Amino acid sequence: MNEVELELAAESLLTADTRSVPTSRISERWPNVTLENAYAISARVAEKKYAAGQKLIGHKVGLTSKAMQAASKIDEPDYGHVFDSMLIPNGAKIDHSRFCVPRVEPELTFVLKASLQGPSITLVDVLRATEYVVPSIEIIDARVEEPRKIFDTVADNGAGAGLILGGRPSKPEDINLAYVGAALLRNNEVEETGLAMGVLTHPAASVAWLANKLSQIGRSMEPGHLILSGSFTRPVWAVAGDTITADFGSLGTVSVGFA
Repeated sequence: MNEVELELAAESLLTADTRSVPTSRISERWPNVTLENAYAISARVAEKKYAAGQKLIGHKVGLTSKAMQAASKIDEPDYGHVFDSMLIPNGAKIDHSRFCVPRVEPELTFVLKASLQGPSITLVDVLRATEYVVPSIEIIDARVEEPRKIFDTVADNGAGAGLILGGRPSKPEDINLAYVGAALLRNNEVEETGLAMGVLTHPAASVAWLANKLSQIGRSMEPGHLILSGSFTRPVWAVAGDTITADFGSLGTVSVGFA
């Protein structure tokens, strides 16, 4: 894709995000799109949001399970950006029409106390750089029409749309992160359950992958950044009237309602 095409793609995604109406698929309009192009489009959208006054507060990692990677025909995760405008208070009720087709996932979010600069970051480096981890719900959305390909999802900020933090923040040395479990409930009925081990065998490994991936474009993660390490269940659809709760057991609960 050339510069004009990258700009057109970024503008179409930004408009879809603003209007909550999906745009046509990037992979359909530009069949020659590459994964590098898709990340470049995502970066352009992020730059436009930053220029409009939104604050970059972290990143998200997606497609962290083998099953999701196989379904997307890739062999590694993907990533997107987290802006302050994506934060939603725990227990809040939000307008469903704010999104196109929202789904929800339970995740552990890492809050950094030190910077992480690849290319050789390890799981141990991540644990040392983490102030605490906190239970969270990620709202994912599709600002492009179905059927999406991996290029469409990556360009669309890895589907990242909202973040709810809750429960009990914990120091990484105080818990066995790989064995943290969560049940995802819709209207008090369990829809999905899983262990954080499903995220690249350990959620900190996901954050390490991201640090090394970002280093390829000369970027790092900074103190205070929130890093969503990836879901360890399948996503659950959310419709108007739903209340979604992620129960992390001893780490507490996180919830969000859709009006």
